[in-house]
Amino acid sequence: MSHGVHAVQHEVEHQIKHEEGGHGGGHAAGGHDSQNKRIALVISVLALFLAFSETLGKSAQTNALNHQIEASNLWNFFQAKNIRRTVTLVAGEEMKASLAGNVEEPRKAAMIKQLDEWTKTAARYRSEPEAGGGKGEGTVELSRRALEEQKKRDDALAKYHHYEVASAAFQIGIVLASATVITGMVALAYLAAGLGVVGLAFMAIGLFAPHAVHLF
Repeated sequence: MSHGVHAVQHEVEHQIKHEEGGHGGGHAAGGHDSQNKRIALVISVLALFLAFSETLGKSAQTNALNHQIEASNLWNFFQAKNIRRTVTLVAGEEMKASLAGNVEEPRKAAMIKQLDEWTKTAARYRSEPEAGGGKGEGTVELSRRALEEQKKRDDALAKYHHYEVASAAFQIGIVLASATVITGMVALAYLAAGLGVVGLAFMAIGLFAPHAVHLF
């Protein structure tokens, strides 16, 4: 929670205590105290939801960073494998060109054997589904895994943005509800409650359908 919201809440608590100590036992004073208690309850509920949204937002942000790092590592691995495969294929093509010329039989047999090994190596660089604990470490599998990590990153970022909007709504709601105690303008409390509903809506969207609303 931001320091500004903490400061406003502290001011409200001070205001409520001051009014409770300064009023007598009249009906008007009792009604005012009852209203302040209801506002304090609204503030507490908004603060609770704010804690949830900020926790979810930090978790989503951490997940997004982790998936981005994993995707970068996979793409680097992909590039390294692809370079090796390309070098092997080029060497194989050069070997084929050499075989087309006049080559002595013993040397020709060795070259054919080497060409066969390079062809198998290039095929393994392209697809190796059993490597990496069954995840696959060929260029085909690495690119697929990297794209999956990027999708997870995008999902986590979408959730993060929705949680951030929800947190902003809750914080503004807390400030408006606190202002109700200080100013006595009950309309601000209704506006704060409305912002609380908006914050809950964005929390739900971020949790269940992060791509339903595109914010950024």
